Amino acid sequence: MSARKPRRRRRLLDWRALIGIGISVALLWWAFHEEDPAAIWAELKLADPLLFVLAAAAATGVFWIRAWRWKAILAAAAPDTAFRSRFAAVSIGFMGNNLLPLRVGEFARVYALSRMERVSMVASFGSLVIERLFDGIFVVLLLFVAVSLPGFPVVETNTYLAVARGLGVMIALAVIILTLLVWQPVRAVRVFQRIVVVLLPKKLERPLVDALEAFLAGVSSLRNPWLVLRVSAWSLVLWLFNAVGFYVGLFAFGMHLPFEAALFLQSAVALAVSIPSGPGFFGPFEGATRLVLVDIFGADRAQALAYAIGFHLAGFIPITLIGLFYAWRLGLSLREVAETEEVVEERVEMETGIEPVQGEQR
Repeated sequence: MSARKPRRRRRLLDWRALIGIGISVALLWWAFHEEDPAAIWAELKLADPLLFVLAAAAATGVFWIRAWRWKAILAAAAPDTAFRSRFAAVSIGFMGNNLLPLRVGEFARVYALSRMERVSMVASFGSLVIERLFDGIFVVLLLFVAVSLPGFPVVETNTYLAVARGLGVMIALAVIILTLLVWQPVRAVRVFQRIVVVLLPKKLERPLVDALEAFLAGVSSLRNPWLVLRVSAWSLVLWLFNAVGFYVGLFAFGMHLPFEAALFLQSAVALAVSIPSGPGFFGPFEGATRLVLVDIFGADRAQALAYAIGFHLAGFIPITLIGLFYAWRLGLSLREVAETEEVVEERVEMETGIEPVQGEQR
């Protein structure tokens, strides 16, 4: 086996990170540029402290549910992972996303779990793909549910619904493709191999086919209908519980809106934070909140923006501190968390047989 050349360390503030930061700054400017900071601060001080604490507890409790759901997703590859390990990895991952650019926390989450449990990194990556897919399904589903409920205001929502329908079609296609991959893995590999032979150089054929086979092994839990049902149930619980946190937060800031507002708002925020942004998703969160609460539900702008700041921080600070604690317990510095992308990519290449392309700049 040939020795690997040392990788060039990837800069965290590369052009991708700068684009994300630029989008965050632009959205923050759009959300706040016409507002009176004193009015927003006054609304922050008027927030009900008990309801605010309850909203923060709900926003943090979502991560416990994520850790429970992860067990079902990992069932085929690693059925005996401990809850503490999964919760620690989830916390480290979201802490990394909150403090570092380029969603490095996704790699940190995979790396942390592999440090604590006997789980291959390919299987961990496969499980995160499944997690994102189920999140997307239920985010879009609950968005449509919110619009269909009687408390949703009669406003011009054609643009929002068109976007939602487009996302729904994309997710439906992804579900169909993933279903074919999971239930017909041998045929899927053969079809993929034929495509690779036609489109790519021969030296990439075997590594890519190996990677697909490894990925299919990581998502093999979806071949079990009972596990799919469990993951779906956990996903529904997760997003309904998350919506309750949004709902309690609305009341904490004096906005007595129907539950439909919380359902629609959490879906809008979840979709907004999926675009490139800076660490912590500041900008997309506030922009989506202003758009939904002010433009659709007619809330006072100062109240809505105070809610955007307060509830965002209520979800940001606790999981960041918890993640830093678990990173410290695991002996990981923030710099090491930032470097997990290179470590994970190296390990995945070793597990799948993919070698870096000659001359590739990392």
